[in-house]
Amino acid sequence: MLVVAAGFTGGYYVLGNKSEARAATMPVANKEAPKAGVASSNDAISAFLAKRVAVQTASGVTHMTWAELGVELDPDEAKLSPVRSEADIATLGAKGSLPVRIDRDKAIAALMTLKAKFDRAPINAYLDLEARVINDDKPGLGLDVFGSVTRIAGAARQASPTLELLSVAMPSTVTKATLGIEDISHVLGHYETKFPVTDRDRNYNLKLAASKVNGYVMKPGEEWSFNDTVGERSQKMGYKIAHVITAGEMVDGLAGGTCQISTTLFGAAFFAGLDIVKTTNHSRPSAYTPLGFDATVVWPNTDLKLKNPYDFPVALRYVVANGEAKVEILGKARPWDKIVFEREVIEESPFSTEERLDEEMPLDLTSIDQAGFNGYKLERFRRFYSKGKLVKSNKWTVTYKPVTEYIRRGTNPDPNAKAPEVKEPHGPKPPKSEKYSMAQ
Repeated sequence: MLVVAAGFTGGYYVLGNKSEARAATMPVANKEAPKAGVASSNDAISAFLAKRVAVQTASGVTHMTWAELGVELDPDEAKLSPVRSEADIATLGAKGSLPVRIDRDKAIAALMTLKAKFDRAPINAYLDLEARVINDDKPGLGLDVFGSVTRIAGAARQASPTLELLSVAMPSTVTKATLGIEDISHVLGHYETKFPVTDRDRNYNLKLAASKVNGYVMKPGEEWSFNDTVGERSQKMGYKIAHVITAGEMVDGLAGGTCQISTTLFGAAFFAGLDIVKTTNHSRPSAYTPLGFDATVVWPNTDLKLKNPYDFPVALRYVVANGEAKVEILGKARPWDKIVFEREVIEESPFSTEERLDEEMPLDLTSIDQAGFNGYKLERFRRFYSKGKLVKSNKWTVTYKPVTEYIRRGTNPDPNAKAPEVKEPHGPKPPKSEKYSMAQ
């Protein structure tokens, strides 16, 4: 029994050693081949990923590598489809099965960079008031980032030499239709007033108020309010202290100059044939416009209101620059050959004089704080002419109260008292004649 057992044991070891020897000499291609394939794919795919591809964006073509676009080797697919050469890339690309995948975060980051650089923004329609033309809107074109990620993956797996990213149209926010006007080629009426360029705060107020009016489109039949459009004239809205007329006297006040903006607009609207729904003249005449041709405004109750009587819209163009405020009413041609402003003084009232004592001025020395101006009652007419004939007319009665003249008189008996600097009184000039007219 021992002999037999020993024989079996010896046979086991002999057979075992022969099996191990055969195993040692068997090829290991099944285990090593995939490793060799992956290594080969790494080299070939790396070269492919470093190639630049023509990328079609919304604004043209740019060039980037596949790696920059977030494409990378897919090691699991590479085991099944090893890539050892460009021929392999072409073969697998034709099938759309190149072993690559997308690093989504990297691809999105690359696409966002392209979007910021190449998106074509939409262009809104706008009124070129200076050229009197209406520019049409143009839609933009923007990169669809998430939709383009899929396109990158598909083009890369096909080894495509080009990549067309997905773009979407971006509509304009303002279209020609929403502007509400189709024709601004004609000037229905215009008016200009002058101002001194040295008064910076007042000039600032002029430009600020005019900017609220410029470009406004008044629809057919629309009633327009100066106060509603320009809004509150307060310090928080940016207005500054400048000369204003209060109770007939010229003093410093907030938003001084705004009345010149309303007066200039009134003049243009007058000659454009717009309806003058509500207007109030100043308590004293203005130096920058003829007597009877002004319109004061005070927030929130004293307003200038106009109405568009035409069957077409009109646009307001307001320019304040170089010492001139200018308004144009733009639209289709007006139906009138000529519109005339006529004014006739029917009453005149003399101004009074008041004395103001000044204990710092030398005794009995006088200076004029405010020049006096007579009061006037007048009739204002607007006459419409077509083919040389008077078609219709409007009539208003306008009244200006007398402007009190203030004389400052010194009461200081000290012979060394210093005389104040004499200032030239300024203000409106009396009319040269009872009648006055102008036309457009």
